[in-house]
Amino acid sequence: MLLQTDMSTNQTIKHSHGFAIKQTLHESLKNLGNFEKCALLQYPRHINIGDHLIWLGTVFYLTNVLKTKIAYASSLESFSQAEMDEKIGNSPIILHGGGNLGDVWYKQQKFREDVISKNHHRQIIVMPQTIYFQNKSYLEKSAKVFNSHPNLTLCARDRYSYDLAIKHFDNCRVILAPDLAFQMAEMPCFSVPRNPENSILYLNRTDKELNQSFLPKSMGISNFVVADWVSYNQQWTLGNTNSRFRQIFAQLYREVWQRGLATPQELIDRRIWLKTATENIDFNSLDNPSLHRLSLSFLHSGIYQFQKYRLIITNRLHGHILCVLLNIPHIFLPNSYHKNQSFYETWSYDIPFCRFVSDITQIEASIQELLVYSKLKK
Repeated sequence: MLLQTDMSTNQTIKHSHGFAIKQTLHESLKNLGNFEKCALLQYPRHINIGDHLIWLGTVFYLTNVLKTKIAYASSLESFSQAEMDEKIGNSPIILHGGGNLGDVWYKQQKFREDVISKNHHRQIIVMPQTIYFQNKSYLEKSAKVFNSHPNLTLCARDRYSYDLAIKHFDNCRVILAPDLAFQMAEMPCFSVPRNPENSILYLNRTDKELNQSFLPKSMGISNFVVADWVSYNQQWTLGNTNSRFRQIFAQLYREVWQRGLATPQELIDRRIWLKTATENIDFNSLDNPSLHRLSLSFLHSGIYQFQKYRLIITNRLHGHILCVLLNIPHIFLPNSYHKNQSFYETWSYDIPFCRFVSDITQIEASIQELLVYSKLKK
C-alpha cells in the first residue's frame, strides 16, 4: 500500500498496490516522446480477457497520459498498410504489448516483424512484452529484423525479458516496464461490490503455456471451481474471422443473448458498470471505436467472474493482474516458461494478498494464510 500526502488538504491518501505499479509504469515510459497521433496495432480479435486488459490500458495511457490521438487502430486480420499511411502520415506505430514476442505465438510475431520491416521511416514502439524464444536461430532472425530498424523502442515486461533484449536486440532502445493493464489501477470501474461465495476459483489455462505440474486433479484441495476465462464460454467469433457478417452475428449472439436476455442480472450490472467505465473516454476521437467498446465488455466479463469468489488460484498472468486491480486474495502459479515467475519477481513480489507458489505441496498452506489475511483486513 502506497501512502501519499495531498498538499492541498494535508491528508494522507492510501493508494493500492496496483497504483504503486502504475506509478512505476509512468516512470519507466516517461521518455517515449510526444506525438500528436499514432497507429495502435494488433488488436486482440480473440476471447482472451487478459489481452483486452492490456489493450484498454494502452488506450488509456496513450490518450490520457501522452494526450495522443489513436488515428488508426486495427487487428492483424483487418490491418491495411495503405489505410494506416493515409490516417497517420509519418506518425509513430505502437505495437500491442503482451506475452507473444517470440516463437511460441508465431502469428503475432510474424506480423510484428512484417510491420517493422516495412516501416523504417516511422518510429515504432513495442509496448511491454514478455520475450521468449525456444529456438535460438529464430531469436537471431528476429533480432536481425528489430536491429535493422533505425528508431525502435522495445519495452520488456520483466527482468528476464529485459536482460535477453539488452543482449540480443542491441540496436533498439530497451526499456523495463510493467504491464500496461496497470494504467487502469484505481479507476472507478474496479470499485465493484464483492459478495463472494465460499468457493475458490482456479482460473486454469489449458493451452501450450500450461505447466503440467499444476493440473487441478493434483491440487489435493476441495470446494473449488475449475474454469478458464468466462469469455471462452461466450464465443464472439465464428468461422472465418475476416467475414464481417459472421463477426457481427457472433457478437450480437454473445452480447444480446448470452450476456443479456439469458442472464438479466449481468445485463443490468453491465449497463451500470459501462456508464462508469466510459466516462473518461471520447470514442469519437478514437479510430474504430467498436474495438475499444468490445474490449470494455470483455473487461466487465472478467470482473463479473472474479467478484463471486473469496479466493482465486490462477496460472494466467492477467488473472494475477486482475486480482491485484480488484484487491482479491490469490495464489499465482507458474506457466510453462519464465513469464509468470519473472513478472512476479520483478513487480508484484511484495503484495501481501498474493502468494506465488512454485511447489504444488505449498498450495494448501498458502490458501490458509490468505484466508486468515482476508479476515484480518475486514
